[in-house]
Amino acid sequence: MAAGKTSKSGSKKSTMTKSAKKRATRVSASRKTTRKTSRKRTSKTREKAREKDPKGGLTAAGRRAFARKQGSHLKPGVTKKASEMTPQEMRRKGSWAVRFYGREQLPPLVDRNGRPTRHALSAHAWGEPVPRTVAAARRIAAKGKRLLDRYRRIKSA
Repeated sequence: MAAGKTSKSGSKKSTMTKSAKKRATRVSASRKTTRKTSRKRTSKTREKAREKDPKGGLTAAGRRAFARKQGSHLKPGVTKKASEMTPQEMRRKGSWAVRFYGREQLPPLVDRNGRPTRHALSAHAWGEPVPRTVAAARRIAAKGKRLLDRYRRIKSA
């Protein structure tokens, strides 16, 4: 039967051979799955990216995700001036500063390319300058110690 003519059932026959049809369906099927999986990967990557603030710390979505996974409640860092802080906020920020930057052996503050690490960027989330040197990190730790001393004075008074 020639192309374009109708068969006994009344439908037109295709001009494609069987092997060409198989190739066409195989290619389109593989394209569909590739598109779907790549979309899934990028949406997960975007979701993860939204959890971490590029300037340092976690976003609100990141804190919620952490609470879902770990069952704990993370609060955002205290970014107020020392004069405006409540005693509890002084204690929180002071504890964070001493814990992060008062260690004897500090983790790297910059990577091979000179960019700040996530550890160094956490200072931005707490309203502090991002330390690039050990001396800058020690200054943040000293400020934290002063906040804790101030908290103890207020609490005992």
